[in-house]
Amino acid sequence: MDYTKYKEWLKNNLNEERYEHSLGTAECAKELAERFGLDKEKAYFCGLIHDCAKCFPDHELKSQICNCNDLCDGELINPKTYHAPAGALLAQKEFGICDTEILSATRWHTLGKLDMTDFEKIIFIADKIEKRTRPEEYRKPIEDALKKGLDAALLVCYGNSIKSLV
Repeated sequence: MDYTKYKEWLKNNLNEERYEHSLGTAECAKELAERFGLDKEKAYFCGLIHDCAKCFPDHELKSQICNCNDLCDGELINPKTYHAPAGALLAQKEFGICDTEILSATRWHTLGKLDMTDFEKIIFIADKIEKRTRPEEYRKPIEDALKKGLDAALLVCYGNSIKSLV
């Protein structure tokens, strides 16, 4: 797959650090997919676009997601979470993505959800441990937990996310 047009769009719509983070997440997602026997090209693509809505103004994102039927209670309280459901909508509309696995992983990469698929888990985790913008002291405990499996790594990620969102 040629990612040129997606990378160009991201370069034009994200700040430099967020673009680097997206590249790092794509690389990490591909590695995790290979490690856990999932589609590595699909994982790379999803990692690449997972934050496509991140740099839009909060008020725009909020207005886009207010009518989403899968919003969790309280999800509109913290603007840090708006970009995930908005990103899934944007991926559909801007990029024409209809792959439900990619859309769901994009949608839930920030908060996660019950009964996540392994694909959703690797995008969630890759977002937290990519090496381009995430510091080693943040990544290391998650990477260590990954040796025990995706669920162990998720628990460490949730602990970190809760601290960050609070």
